Amino acid sequence: MANKSRSYYGRPILKPHIWKDYIAAYFFIGGLAGASATLGLAARAKQNHALARSCALSAAAGAGISAVLLIADLGNPERFLNMLRVIKVTSPMNIGTWILCAFGITSGLSAASQLFNRKQNTNSAATLSGMLGIPLATYTAVLIADTATPVWHEARGELPFVFAASAGLSAGAWNSLFVSHREGAMARRLLVLAGTCELIAHRRMVHNLGTLLGEPYQIGRAGTYAKVARALTTAAVITTATLGKRCRWAANLGALAALGGAICERFSVFHAGTQSARDPKYVVEHQSR
Repeated sequence: MANKSRSYYGRPILKPHIWKDYIAAYFFIGGLAGASATLGLAARAKQNHALARSCALSAAAGAGISAVLLIADLGNPERFLNMLRVIKVTSPMNIGTWILCAFGITSGLSAASQLFNRKQNTNSAATLSGMLGIPLATYTAVLIADTATPVWHEARGELPFVFAASAGLSAGAWNSLFVSHREGAMARRLLVLAGTCELIAHRRMVHNLGTLLGEPYQIGRAGTYAKVARALTTAAVITTATLGKRCRWAANLGALAALGGAICERFSVFHAGTQSARDPKYVVEHQSR
């Protein structure tokens, strides 16, 4: 008799997603772009024009790359356009496509205004882009939590916080690299705050999943990515909060570590879902409790 955790003779009960690794990259880049736009909004409020410019350009570039990755996953540009023919408030993918489209337009206008010094256009487009930044950074968490994949679905309360913190971490790190040390202080503060929040949110997510569903974050590729993410993010937060305050090279080193940690965090979540869908025990044993 087959063991109950290996029902269907070890064959997956759930059909694993068919996304390739570049979708995990889409999670990262979309988050970076969205959080950059929101950081840029705060930078403009503080009259930090250099940081605001970096954020606007990063947001626009990230939106463009995100669209390319999403279309590549769909396999045909027409499928992307077809999702814009209707609005389905019950479909995270459909709403996410609309958010990405609106964000791409507003962030593109904001970046163009920055390049051509059109201040009035910059303010309106940047404000809209900044407001759309947080939904763009977190809708992918809602999207994967809306699936039947156990590790994702059962973490639906924590995943948006993990993704939001990871997005803030990457945006703070990325934009701090392209401005002076003084002008990058706001970005570094975001790095430290978001990095700390990400470490806490990830730990809470795994704890709330319990021993069984938290296991994928301890084993396999997901476990490796999770360990590396935790190490890099911790190092980034400590370095940036201490040596990075006065030393540019230390700040840059912390920023690079933060980017690596944010990337690994997204890949950890991505592969944890894959692993839990492929092994029947995460479905059978969880439902039998």
